[in-house]
Amino acid sequence: MENESSTLPSNVSSRCTFFNTGPDDYYCDVILTVKRATGTFSLIGCLFMLFVIWLLRRYNSLAQKMVVSLTVAAFFDSIAYVMGESHPVGSLCNFQAWWLTYFDWCALAWVCLITLNLYLNLVREIRTEHYEILYHLLAWGVPMLMAGLPLVLGYYGPAGAWCWITDSHVAWRFGIWYVPLFSLIFLMICCYGRIICVANERMQSWIGTFNPERERRKMALAEEIGPLKWYPFVYLLVSLFPLINRIHNSIYPASPVFPLTLLHVLSAPLHGLANSFVFSLDAWSQLRNTGLKLAVTSRLCDQTRIGEYHPAYVRYTHELDTHSDSDDDDNNILFYSPGMALKDRGP
Repeated sequence: MENESSTLPSNVSSRCTFFNTGPDDYYCDVILTVKRATGTFSLIGCLFMLFVIWLLRRYNSLAQKMVVSLTVAAFFDSIAYVMGESHPVGSLCNFQAWWLTYFDWCALAWVCLITLNLYLNLVREIRTEHYEILYHLLAWGVPMLMAGLPLVLGYYGPAGAWCWITDSHVAWRFGIWYVPLFSLIFLMICCYGRIICVANERMQSWIGTFNPERERRKMALAEEIGPLKWYPFVYLLVSLFPLINRIHNSIYPASPVFPLTLLHVLSAPLHGLANSFVFSLDAWSQLRNTGLKLAVTSRLCDQTRIGEYHPAYVRYTHELDTHSDSDDDDNNILFYSPGMALKDRGP
């Protein structure tokens, strides 16, 4: 790929490093424009998710916090796709490649951990609140290793419409990303199949002593399955064309195909936008007119203040002194009855 840029005809733009013939120069403009547009749409989708999460206060349970972390990872991942044009070999190209690999892995890790957390909660009936720190260590730490290895070994460079692992290290492309990606997607789909089966069985069974708290948890977890089960399919859909294009690049590295490259840059940056659609499936009922007005009012106009209750300041009385203007003793009257007489007020 590095050699291609040095042999380009003089009438080809120097920023076009992935199509090597003069008439194809407008292909580069199309590819870069589509890349920036889809990356921008994903950024907007992530910002929309974060706004709705803040508006509806969906950051209390562990599952909701994990969706927040997934959104943050997808947001930063989208930034890599709007980082200007195709960069030549150098530190900026290496930084873009590392950034893209790291946050791609972070987003994938959070999707996997959301699936694992739901499996532990619903199938194994294990409480996972104490796993939150471990989840963060895995989701932000493992990607650092996966993104750092090609950087240390010097395998990053121009790789089409953005910088990534170069064409001369094809095995690393599949070993670092595509093989783990589709293996994890397959495992997540199997895991959700098991989760749905177990949830259906438990929802239909009423054997044993009725436990309201346990049944409430089951109902709440069953409701969470609805939107969460689509996240693996999001990754599957947006990764198919990039996989096909990278396979073609590995076989014919000097002959990129414009339609495949276009589909690649059209789908790869859409993680954030697709996640926002999945999130809206669950939040849409609360975003209708009434729910939206209540949420905005609660978030922006609620001035309720909750004070602390002090038992020592409470005064029990059998009559009210309505003629007193003294404010020296600011005590609260808990209740009053005209015929009440207190024999012992206590300390």
